[in-house]
Amino acid sequence: MELGAVRRARTRARVIAGAFELFGEEDGLHARIEDVAQRAGITRATFYDHFSGMAELRDAVTYEVTHDFLTAVSEALARLPDPRERISAAIRFYLHRVRAVPGWGRSLINLSANGIIFGAETFREAEQTVANAIAAGQLTITDAALGRDAILGTTIAAISTMLREERGAAYPEEIVAVILLGLGVRAEDAGEIAARPLPELIFASTE
Repeated sequence: MELGAVRRARTRARVIAGAFELFGEEDGLHARIEDVAQRAGITRATFYDHFSGMAELRDAVTYEVTHDFLTAVSEALARLPDPRERISAAIRFYLHRVRAVPGWGRSLINLSANGIIFGAETFREAEQTVANAIAAGQLTITDAALGRDAILGTTIAAISTMLREERGAAYPEEIVAVILLGLGVRAEDAGEIAARPLPELIFASTE
């Protein structure tokens, strides 16, 4: 790779890293191009050398924030035979990560506020997971998009609650049980599915 291309890639990475930091702060929702440029140590003109505006930057940051995590989650879910359990585990993985890394959760909320909730990749995966559960006859709803919105909307609200107030250790599982009930899982099954042990997340090596 030529020296100019290396410098360009490094600058772009610095902009994305700076934006991620800003979006992870309390008032990150209101981050402006000027704020990102200052955090990244570049000029406004340099910002526009890499991004057309905040919308494109948000898409890039959302991908960086969610892609590796979503990939690990998707691989873990593939090891679960019950489609209802795949829905449950996916939500729990996100909520437990927010508890462990609050800044990541704030980034998800701030990035979702002006775009697709959780980003396009997660958005598609959620709908496909619901569609698979419907096809398996495990849910009473018949519209995968409706199920997707119930999952993502409730999960983003739960993340907001977790960042604002103390909730019990079982809060992620309690939220999952409520979501499963809304999707049509029997009451006697929802709580049991939500409490099943989570599979291990395995992240790809960056070496």
